[in-house]
Amino acid sequence: MKLLSITELETLAKQSKEVCVSIFLPTCHAGSDTQQNPIRFRNLIREAEERLIEHGWRTEDAKNLLESVRELDKYEFWQQQSHGLAIFRSQDFLRYYSLPVDFPELVNVSNHFYLKPLLPLFQSDGHFYILALSHNLIRLLEGTHHHIQEIDLTDVLPTLAEVLRFEEPERQTTSHTGTPGAAGGRRAAPNGVTVFHGHGAGDEDEKENLSIYFHRVNEALQELLKAEHAPLVLAGVEYLLPIYREANTYPYLMDVGITGNPELLSPEELHAQAWKIVEPLFFQAQQEAINQYRQLLGTGKASSQIKETIPAAYQGRVDKLIVALNQQQWGTFDSGSQRVEVHFNAQPDDEELLDFAATQTILNGGIVYAVESADMPDDTPLAAVFRY
Repeated sequence: MKLLSITELETLAKQSKEVCVSIFLPTCHAGSDTQQNPIRFRNLIREAEERLIEHGWRTEDAKNLLESVRELDKYEFWQQQSHGLAIFRSQDFLRYYSLPVDFPELVNVSNHFYLKPLLPLFQSDGHFYILALSHNLIRLLEGTHHHIQEIDLTDVLPTLAEVLRFEEPERQTTSHTGTPGAAGGRRAAPNGVTVFHGHGAGDEDEKENLSIYFHRVNEALQELLKAEHAPLVLAGVEYLLPIYREANTYPYLMDVGITGNPELLSPEELHAQAWKIVEPLFFQAQQEAINQYRQLLGTGKASSQIKETIPAAYQGRVDKLIVALNQQQWGTFDSGSQRVEVHFNAQPDDEELLDFAATQTILNGGIVYAVESADMPDDTPLAAVFRY
């Protein structure tokens, strides 16, 4: 299972095959309801097989294509779920993601993957990260407006001992790996988490060690979050936050953080505090996009017309796109002639045009706001602001 990034989205968007199967499943991650996850999963695989047969595939070939998906259905797999599961399968490609998004149950079979349900994770609906710093644990959490999940950092972050091992000998002497009671010492917990033991906020030696370590943490997160535009909120006791800020190079670190020991807070409690910090940012950006659309409508630099917006998105002319998350519009787009045909019902070889417009906008560096129909600025499924 891979972390879903803009780079991953681009990889999915560029997959154009004879057939691409996209499966979305809302998942329960706690309690007795988790027993329903594999049942609904198997039902969706059967639906995908039926869709493939409708597209002209032999029954045996359809089953063979989905066999690798079916093999995911194991106990360990279901222990790793969040709120939504997205699976993408073509003849020579398989990706799946456990994400903090409530997906509707959905199967799509087309010549490319259906990506619109993923869009709340990209510059809309409050997609953000929390980096929780403490003496005993560093955690990275990924959240949206309604959900939060912890990202497994195993093999991503080095331990403090690993970082300081290559420092000069005199620093290794004062920053040795020790037992929990050793002043100034460090030890690696059984799960690989770095544990700090020092004199506290006033210890200059510990501050220097933390600075060295936080620089390495920042390097690891830069690689993990490369090409991301989501805000990052720091959480930690007050004296740790400025040390990390000095080491940080991630451009979307929020100025305001969560102070206090994050070890005492559950993911849900961290989420509630972080959302208060990031909510104004998301609401303001989305509202500004809507206002800009309304101001430019009728000038040639904004449109709510699908036949005008689809070619513009493909050409990279869409700067901002507001799209209805819970609507679908079927049709075809010929990139050669730039001709768009819109159909009332899906026909063979149709694609979901709202999905196409949103994906092309993101791939060309634009911003997409995927919103509920009630939040659209006009009674249309999309609204675009053009670059030119």
